[in-house]
Amino acid sequence: MLMVKTRLGQSLIEGTGLFAAEPIKAGTVTWRFVPGFDQLFSAEQIAALPDMARGAIETYTYVHEASGLYVYCLDNARFMNHADNPNTAGVHVDGAIEGYDVATRDIEEGEELTCDYRVFDAGYVRKIGE
Repeated sequence: MLMVKTRLGQSLIEGTGLFAAEPIKAGTVTWRFVPGFDQLFSAEQIAALPDMARGAIETYTYVHEASGLYVYCLDNARFMNHADNPNTAGVHVDGAIEGYDVATRDIEEGEELTCDYRVFDAGYVRKIGE
């Protein structure tokens, strides 16, 4: 669940992006996994969904490597794009399915929030030319 004010907008990275709607100081928690709000799906649950639902879930989830579960952010956090040098980073709690993200530096209002998919998404495949 997003812990800071954000808005959606056109991204220079890809499609729709998530942008800060307020200044965010370095070290601020920007997102936290909230059970009951953010959702977890097994591969079997996703496979049992109708095609349209399965496509939406597959587009906006990431795979938690240790559990193999698909994490679906119910709010606009699912629009956060990848960057090799992101302005947020995940902090994972031992034994937990998920943790939280923090701003790695001060982020200006209107700046796109980014994360490094390679760090947390076991299903991330880098595109050629990216």
